[in-house]
Amino acid sequence: MEPDFWHQRWHNNQIGFHESAVNPSLVTHLPSLELAGGSRVFVPLCGKTLDIGWLLSQGYSVVGAELSQLAVEQLFTDLGIEPGITEAGRLSRYHARGIDIFVGDIFDLTPKMVGQVDAVYDRAALVALPEPMRKQYTAHLSAISRVAPQLLITFEYDQQLMNGPPFSVPNNEVHSHYDDHYRVVSLSSGPLVGGLKGKTAAIANVWLLKSRPQG
Repeated sequence: MEPDFWHQRWHNNQIGFHESAVNPSLVTHLPSLELAGGSRVFVPLCGKTLDIGWLLSQGYSVVGAELSQLAVEQLFTDLGIEPGITEAGRLSRYHARGIDIFVGDIFDLTPKMVGQVDAVYDRAALVALPEPMRKQYTAHLSAISRVAPQLLITFEYDQQLMNGPPFSVPNNEVHSHYDDHYRVVSLSSGPLVGGLKGKTAAIANVWLLKSRPQG
C-alpha cells in the first residue's frame, strides 16, 4: 500500500480497522508469551489502538511504529499523555514514560532505534500489507525485534469477495515467513464474529511465534 492511501484514510476518518475495545485475543493469549513484569512490547503499525493503553495498564512498556502522525497524536490524546517529540533519523519519536512511538515508514526503523524488545504484538500489521510487501515486512520485523517472540493475529477469507486491507493471509504463508526463525504454534482458530467488516465470512487465527535457539 502506498503511504498516501493510509494518510488519506486517517484524514477522512475511514478507520474501520480501529477497534472500539481492547482486542480479546490479546487479553486471552498474552500470557502465552510468558512475559516478566515491565517487559517491553513492540506494536507495529499501531494506529491509535486501545490495546496500547491496556498493555500499559498491565505494567508493560510499549514501543510502536505508525505511519500516520494524526493517528499518533490521537493516541496520546486518548491516553491523556503529553509526549516529548524528537527526531530519529527519518522518523519522529513520540515518547513519555513507558511508551515510545515512531512516526514514519517502519522500514526506516533500525534495531538500535527500537531498542529492547521482549515481545511483538502484531494485530494489524501483517494483514494490512499486500502480499508482495509481506515478505519484506516479516524479515524486517524479525531483524528490528531481534527475533523476539510474537503474538500474531491473521485472517483467512475469500479475497474475491472483498478487497483488503485487511488481507487474507493463509496459514501456509505464515509458516513460510516465520518457520526459519520461529516455532510457529496455533493458539486459536475460528469464525470471526460478524464477519470481516460485515461483508464476508472469515476465520481469525491467533499464533504464538517462539524464537528458535540459534547456533
